[in-house]
Amino acid sequence: MTDEIKKGLAGVVVDETAVSKVNPETNSLLYRGYPVHELAERCTAEEVAYLLWHGELPDERQLAEFETLERSMRHLDPTVKDAIDALPLSAHPMDVVRTAVSVLGALDETLTTDATWIDADLTLERSIRMWAQLPAIVAYAQRRLRDEDLVEPRDDLGYSANFLHMTFGEVPELVVVEAFDVSMILYAEHSFNASTFTARVIASTLSDVYSAVTGAIGALKGPLHGGANEAVQNVFEEIGSADGAQAWLDAALAEKRKIMGFGHRVYKNGDSRVPTMRAALATLVEHYERPEVLDLYNALETAMGEAKNIKPNLDYPSGPAYNLMGFDTALFTPLFIAARVTGWTAHVREQLAANALIRPLSLYTGPEERHVPAAS
Repeated sequence: MTDEIKKGLAGVVVDETAVSKVNPETNSLLYRGYPVHELAERCTAEEVAYLLWHGELPDERQLAEFETLERSMRHLDPTVKDAIDALPLSAHPMDVVRTAVSVLGALDETLTTDATWIDADLTLERSIRMWAQLPAIVAYAQRRLRDEDLVEPRDDLGYSANFLHMTFGEVPELVVVEAFDVSMILYAEHSFNASTFTARVIASTLSDVYSAVTGAIGALKGPLHGGANEAVQNVFEEIGSADGAQAWLDAALAEKRKIMGFGHRVYKNGDSRVPTMRAALATLVEHYERPEVLDLYNALETAMGEAKNIKPNLDYPSGPAYNLMGFDTALFTPLFIAARVTGWTAHVREQLAANALIRPLSLYTGPEERHVPAAS
């Protein structure tokens, strides 16, 4: 009997997790049991990061201690900046961020033995440090392309406000900070996706968390996993205005192009994160007085629904939202990294707590055993 092969591991349950799930009854994405749209409406990125790492939302004292710790870790080691500066300006920001995270690991003097690589407390501390320093890394990845200097972090600002400060050299209006914070929460975690599974595979070998995150970034770089928010913005620029949406979609479908920002392998009734991010996009459209952005958004969404009955995913509203904030399109997926590192590292810690080496089998389809001819 031929073994059944599940290409792409589709439908295969490989482990259990308490970090997140999609609840099919309510079509909700749950972080540690909490619907993510409720977290985005009522919590900060710091509170959600704490939840993912610790399993419960922090009380007032726990949050204050956590915020103090994160803010104390924000400054980027000059060696990391030097490593970034050594890269060509033509390097994709994803490559810049991947390299910088690898350098963070190389600089960590606590990685002395294989026992310290997987120590639970040290792994948590390293996870927080990566999360705290990724704003500096991602922000500088954009600023160097604009011939701008690194902006030092401020310890009097929350995570998202500091992130925007380091990117643009100033703190924008509260509506912008709040919309960015929402995006960080919505992108923070999504169960056993390709990059998370990559991180868990690496962790299962008892490698360190920096290696796991570096591998996860590599997986996220692939256009079949990350990059859809960038592609959405490119589509918006290609279409130009709401009036051109229907004609553009008709041509794209005739050419059998994949329409990025629509559909999702997990959600059957639409991505539950979209309404929250669309609401954040609407606030930005109003703030920046750019109604044509939402007009195009609505026109393409309607046309796609009528043509294919496929609904948007989170990348559809986040792409134009990041564009309105002032981020370069090539920075959209690195922003995804800065958010998802909390989920990745929560999974790494969970993997290490009950580890089994992830080592699947394959079905061999090559030639049967044969032998090299003897020399004549």
